[in-house]
Amino acid sequence: MASDNLAPATLAPVESGATSTAESCSSELTWDPWAFDADTGPTPSYGPGASQWDEAPATTPVQAEIPADYRRADPAELQERIGAARSTLGTSVVVLGHHYQRDDVIRWADFTGDSFKLSRQAATRTGADAIVFCGVHFMAETADILTAPAQQVVLPNLAAGCSMADMATDADVSVCWDQLDRLLGGGPGAVIPVTYMNSAASLKAFCGRRGGIVCTSSNARAVLEWAFARGSRVLFFPDEHLGRNTGVKLGLPDDRMVVWDPALPLGGASEASLRQAALILWKGWCSVHTRFTVEQIERARREHPEVSVIVHPECRREVVEAADADGSTERIIETIGRAAPGSTWAVGTEINLVNRLARAHPDKRVFCLDPVICPCSTMYRIHPAYLAWVFERLVEGEVVNRIRVDEETRNDALVALERMLAVT
Repeated sequence: MASDNLAPATLAPVESGATSTAESCSSELTWDPWAFDADTGPTPSYGPGASQWDEAPATTPVQAEIPADYRRADPAELQERIGAARSTLGTSVVVLGHHYQRDDVIRWADFTGDSFKLSRQAATRTGADAIVFCGVHFMAETADILTAPAQQVVLPNLAAGCSMADMATDADVSVCWDQLDRLLGGGPGAVIPVTYMNSAASLKAFCGRRGGIVCTSSNARAVLEWAFARGSRVLFFPDEHLGRNTGVKLGLPDDRMVVWDPALPLGGASEASLRQAALILWKGWCSVHTRFTVEQIERARREHPEVSVIVHPECRREVVEAADADGSTERIIETIGRAAPGSTWAVGTEINLVNRLARAHPDKRVFCLDPVICPCSTMYRIHPAYLAWVFERLVEGEVVNRIRVDEETRNDALVALERMLAVT
């Protein structure tokens, strides 16, 4: 593990409601991300933050340690180097910044947004040679699927994965599919596979080959309605909570929603419950959004009787039901942007975005439901030092950390993505 330049990370705390706090979920958040690169420990790790307690599979990508001059450079030098390289590269490079990125990365983004929106925006820049995606691995894969084959998609830190996406593997989903096929008789319409955007390209392709579809957090309801129009059951992966919250909005009773745990025989469900099920939910979750609780909402309401609570639909069902509203990251941003001056908002989503919303709307009180600062572990792995490294290598004509999706997977995944676009 590297030991040089373990400077405090740029995680300015946001007001938590009653008090301002610098408490974090991990003391290692004061370390820079390369302290966790090329980890030679017995098992892979997502690093500090919300996913640090999730089990990382053996296939978790590892980022080789970047050169020492990047790791030792101070923030001002890194920003200067990034700016110089970007100026040299001009329009040959497009930079995408996911909402959960730190501010000193977001400042360089040509586009900011959710993952699929960013990939579609990148696809409009047909003259760019390289797409630098400041996000996580599955997002870079989607960008590679949607952009031209000659365009090169770069992920600044290969260790920026997604623990939720990793909870549904090709092997486990295939085993589940085969068991459901044997139990339910198979055939067209027996089960429609639906994968959340937060999944590997191979699982998007799995859905494309089997009459299935992809969804986002903003169109999940429309996509499930599409799926139920074509089949009697839906297998939804990898996020149990988005699936259940969407099922509730569709009016599905609890006994028609069954959880499939890939670690247990037959998913831990009975044959009778699976035959009765309309919605089979994969046991997966976002470790950022499952941190939010009903108790946090109750505290916010006690301390701020005028508060409105808005949360992401990846939160648990009881949290979504206790909130005033739920919606995708884009909807959260739009809702607070339209809100009346002087209004108070408690937000259940990633801390970097909540910090940014609070600064963008000084006429409103915006704070995070969770008083403990605990960012997305894998988004945290993107740091200005990696941007400087990637950009300066591009100036030299070298592409590092390229993310490629093979042609067969790309074509099948496009089928599922195009079905989604046709629905929404």
